[in-house]
Amino acid sequence: MTTLKSKLQEDLNSAIKERDELRSSTLRLTLSAITNEEVAGKQKRELSDDEVLKVITKEAKKRREAADAFAQGGRAEQAEREKAEGVVLAAYLPKQLSDEELEGIVAQAVQEARAAGAEGPRAIGQVMKIVNPKVAGQAEGGRVAAAVKKHLAG
Repeated sequence: MTTLKSKLQEDLNSAIKERDELRSSTLRLTLSAITNEEVAGKQKRELSDDEVLKVITKEAKKRREAADAFAQGGRAEQAEREKAEGVVLAAYLPKQLSDEELEGIVAQAVQEARAAGAEGPRAIGQVMKIVNPKVAGQAEGGRVAAAVKKHLAG
């Protein structure tokens, strides 16, 4: 069975052979971020697929934020480049939940938390504890938090 990291490496090699500059540079940066994560601790270790997924998610989020910043700064060309890199990385991430799917999961979690006696601002933390494992990697934290706050307010 191939690991996610080896899949990224294989795809990088084929992107280089195909002279696909965008894919190869994006994958190169992502693989170096994975390597940095592997050597960050006291001892060098191989990351699990879940940990590699977290690094890819973080890299994709950086691309989205950079694209927004470039777009606001009037640098459309760089914004497009960042968006394109984000699309390359999205291919390695699990399918994102639709707004409806996320709403359903959050609504159920709110009911569970309220049944457990969670009220007021503390309820947000309890609902997030229920929701996060269910949506791990399938919805960005900010999106989840906004949905939880909306449900608790409504």
